[in-house]
Amino acid sequence: MPSPRHRRRTLPLTLSAAALLVPLATACSFSDGSGGSAAGQRLRVVMAFPPAQAMSPYGDDAVTLSRLAVIEGLTTLGGNGGAEPALATSWKRDNDLTWTFTLRDAAFQDGRKLESPDVARSLRAAAQASPKPRVLSDTRLTVTTPDARTVRISTATPDPLLPQRLANPSLTILSEAAYRGGKVNPAGHATGPFTLTEVNGAVSATLQRNDTYWGARAKAPGVDVKFVADGTARANALRTKSADVAEYVPISQASLLGDGLVHEFPSARTNGLSLNTRRGVFADPAMRAAARAAIDSAALVKGVYEGRADTAQGLLGPGVPWAAADRTAPTNRAKAADEAAVAKTEQIVLATYTNRPELPEVATVVQQQLTARGFTVKQVVRDYAQLEADALAGKYDAFIQARNTLLDTADPVSYLASDFTCDGSFNISQLCDERVDAAVDKAAGLAGTDARHRAEMAAEADILGTDALVPLLHERFVQGYDDSRVHGVSLDPLERTLITADTRVG
Repeated sequence: MPSPRHRRRTLPLTLSAAALLVPLATACSFSDGSGGSAAGQRLRVVMAFPPAQAMSPYGDDAVTLSRLAVIEGLTTLGGNGGAEPALATSWKRDNDLTWTFTLRDAAFQDGRKLESPDVARSLRAAAQASPKPRVLSDTRLTVTTPDARTVRISTATPDPLLPQRLANPSLTILSEAAYRGGKVNPAGHATGPFTLTEVNGAVSATLQRNDTYWGARAKAPGVDVKFVADGTARANALRTKSADVAEYVPISQASLLGDGLVHEFPSARTNGLSLNTRRGVFADPAMRAAARAAIDSAALVKGVYEGRADTAQGLLGPGVPWAAADRTAPTNRAKAADEAAVAKTEQIVLATYTNRPELPEVATVVQQQLTARGFTVKQVVRDYAQLEADALAGKYDAFIQARNTLLDTADPVSYLASDFTCDGSFNISQLCDERVDAAVDKAAGLAGTDARHRAEMAAEADILGTDALVPLLHERFVQGYDDSRVHGVSLDPLERTLITADTRVG
């Protein structure tokens, strides 16, 4: 997000101040969430990221709700990133600006029948959220309801990616009862196979099976979730069988757990070093170039990720298989400042978060590499929820993050727009460059897939030319579960799904 923009913060459903003080040693212990179902029947899931917005759909908590199969949108994404039916059974493009969607026969978890005014209300609420969800940072939607089963959606400019955009978790469809008192509460008001029934602050959540789900009935009666930022604790929960599924197993634990418990697969996630282009040392392009020249990606892959990652190729890595063929060299890069000039600069603050256990170690190696170049570096390492607002406000000189480049629309144009344009809603580097904006706008307006991909890679070249972000490496995902007893876990390169209606124990 560009300059000071903060995500909406809403009150938790059930927030106990004392619960936030639960020691980490007990954070992975589960009780029977239903009071009567055996622990082997209910799914016990350990997730890395606690709610940052009290399960609001307008931030990263929407992805958590999606990964737990609580929420749904009009569409979903198939394996190739294309839009597939969800709450809409079909759609057609009426003209360059307007699409018509036909709704399926479905009901919300509170019993209300899904109708077109519900869709209009949900999409309008997302568009009016402050700040807007990232997926809407580069578009404006107008929604009308010709009848109870039909929704007509228009965009201010041609948007060939609208069906994919509507699959974004932040554009979930909720019932009228979810919107009360200026807050948005998805608990009991969504349409997914599991109903969110309780959130215990940043510690845990409870889900029950939605027996009125329009699709296949969930095979598990419910899900008991613990939020545990410490990656070793998540791995230990899997090792001791106190959890059935452990999200994001640390690389350091993967070889210790063994192949039967860890499942590695490619991702569209790029770990990058965002440099503050607006203030401080890195407002100087020559200093950004010097930081880029200091980075040794191969050392990070070998030393931190034990080979379970790929060296940096650009903004888009091997998880976006078409990118390499269309990649062009970065344009208009500044000449790097020499070590003598770097040594005269003031101390820089390098921040990252603990929720992904490799990142603090990455930060240490990056600090060493920058120091060798002459920079004086101070680290700030905290839980993501404690860093997010300051990072988005541009209060750090450098910020290391792991970013899914296809998360918003399964096409990188949304990522490019939200992270690198003047009005982008996740612009941690504070970049505002006319050439970049023009290149991203061009890509966004192209309907043909091949032409859009070529334009996106041209935009990548312009962005890399600014050194606003230095790619560090491309992650591979490692999810944890015992494949001899846990079945139906979704290994999704787009990170939108994990627990599904098919996920079960036994």
